Amino acid sequence: MRKRFPQQLAKGEIGRPSTKTREGSEEENQFRNIFRQIAGDDMEINAEELRNVLNNVVKKHKDLRTEGFELESCRSMIALMDTDGSGRINFDEFRHLWDKIKSWQKIFKRYDTDHSGTINSYEMRNAVKDAGFRLNNQLYDIITMRYADKNMNIDFDSFICCFVRLDAMFRAFHAFDKDGDGIIKLNVLEWLQLTMYA
Repeated sequence: MRKRFPQQLAKGEIGRPSTKTREGSEEENQFRNIFRQIAGDDMEINAEELRNVLNNVVKKHKDLRTEGFELESCRSMIALMDTDGSGRINFDEFRHLWDKIKSWQKIFKRYDTDHSGTINSYEMRNAVKDAGFRLNNQLYDIITMRYADKNMNIDFDSFICCFVRLDAMFRAFHAFDKDGDGIIKLNVLEWLQLTMYA
């Protein structure tokens, strides 16, 4: 069965911050109903469904120059957001991802001043800081090597994938850092489980 893409999501009518609690719960119900239309009876979405949703949304943003999300990028997002290892994401995981992508999209637009659909590696450093991630120079270099093209530019798809990965890795670290001392201890199987699927 082919799932329809809800028009409210494409038009950006969902997910706007509300000023009243009652409106917030109405917004939540509307968002949940749209998710149900996308996900179907199992109330989970896979990488292809995620790609369809995200690409339909970014197409509506004329000020964002992008070819959209690759399937591999959406597989990565699913893997990084999938807390139960099902290969799909549920409503809460999707909502978390949706909210993050919306805020990161604003950061990307701020740095893509020429509307080329890319930002350079220096702008990426500032974008990472604006998103609240504190990294060292070596990690910034790793990000550039992993996500930039040969001209040292990062497109929107790669930008979002990088931020999803950073967010997931920080959340995973904090989950293992029970005493909050900034140090974790993993055995080889825990390390493989943490990094292999991501």
